Amino acid sequence: MNDTTDNNLVAIKLSADQTEGTQATVAQWLKRVGETVVKDEPIIELETDKVMMEVVAPASGVLVEKHVLEGEAAEENKILGTIDESGVSNPSNEIKSTQEDRAETTPNKVSNDLPRKDPTAGLPDPPSSFISPAVRRLSQQHQLDLKQITGTGKNNRITSRDVNAYLATTPAPQPTAIQTAINPTTAGSEIIPHTQMRKIIAEHMQHSVQTAPHVTSVFDLDLTAIIKHRKAHKQAFAEQGTKLTFTAYFVAAAVQAIKHQPKVNSQFHEHGLEVFKHVNLGFGTALGDDGLIVPVIQQAQNLNLLQIAQELTRLTEKARNNQLSQKEVQGGTFTISNHGVSGSLVATPIIINQPQSAILGLGKMEKRVVVEEHNGQDMMVIKPMCYVSLTIDHRALDAHQTNDFLSHFKKVIEGWD
Repeated sequence: MNDTTDNNLVAIKLSADQTEGTQATVAQWLKRVGETVVKDEPIIELETDKVMMEVVAPASGVLVEKHVLEGEAAEENKILGTIDESGVSNPSNEIKSTQEDRAETTPNKVSNDLPRKDPTAGLPDPPSSFISPAVRRLSQQHQLDLKQITGTGKNNRITSRDVNAYLATTPAPQPTAIQTAINPTTAGSEIIPHTQMRKIIAEHMQHSVQTAPHVTSVFDLDLTAIIKHRKAHKQAFAEQGTKLTFTAYFVAAAVQAIKHQPKVNSQFHEHGLEVFKHVNLGFGTALGDDGLIVPVIQQAQNLNLLQIAQELTRLTEKARNNQLSQKEVQGGTFTISNHGVSGSLVATPIIINQPQSAILGLGKMEKRVVVEEHNGQDMMVIKPMCYVSLTIDHRALDAHQTNDFLSHFKKVIEGWD
């Protein structure tokens, strides 16, 4: 995360395990140039399409320069700022850092030729006078009065962590879009500015489509067996504080199907196919107009149905309260999109969550008339059915692996005991 650039100067960088290929943007600097920082103290907030994450100081000293400003991209191994391990903070540093923040147009430090002032004259602004882009966006989305939020940043500055903590404990109005007229003279049209999350999701989806040739296979799925099992065990799970959802069954069945057809749990490389022995299973969670996030159940192959349901409950609650950590959305090897919860019968193709090789889709459950043979006679019966699809990266997988996976998935769900 850090390396020494010159004598006592230490560079602030992002490592590969922090970004995991995800684009990040500097949402807020928690320190000003000239201020003292302590090793492992949060100094930057980054925003990705998944979560807000913190960058901590790689060393103790004084922040002497910001190379990447708020709103700019923070890339892997790119120097975000510089810390002087031998530096000492003083009032003149505070003056320079305050003027730098007010300028917000250049990363260069204020000239040392500034006229000398009273040490208290240039101290940081009072609480709420400086609002970062991340905090401003959150407050507008959720219609918040920032005066109601206690800041924990420097000089009581409100950080996005403070806003998220407030939202988690306080009922807030439904977010409304920030709307700007395209042309005051043109009626009936508006621009809704994209949030940073929406921009990154758009880039991620476009990259996936351009990278992988998508092919989708669709099977019919009879849910009779899991409905019966869920009805018999739902109360027992609830008594343990866990909600038993259909998604828990889909996750468990997907793990069994992956054990049967391991190549579905893979990543394509130019030199070969990397097949994972562990199943880190992501599941799409809608955040309303704010977008979509994919929490990851780590090592799902080691969990039983109860443990899977517990993880689904825990991660879904954290996702909807904007409390997921970076670790909880990283490392996915396979993804499930239960799009049926919003009424969709079939969605195709469901865009693959790069760099994975496949994504499973579950449609809405509905009672349908199907034909079954009983005692040599065809009979029409009513069954709770849904469509299940697997979208694959055709560079990595073919129809054989796709249909073999779906056949085994169907066998597990329909034979659940």
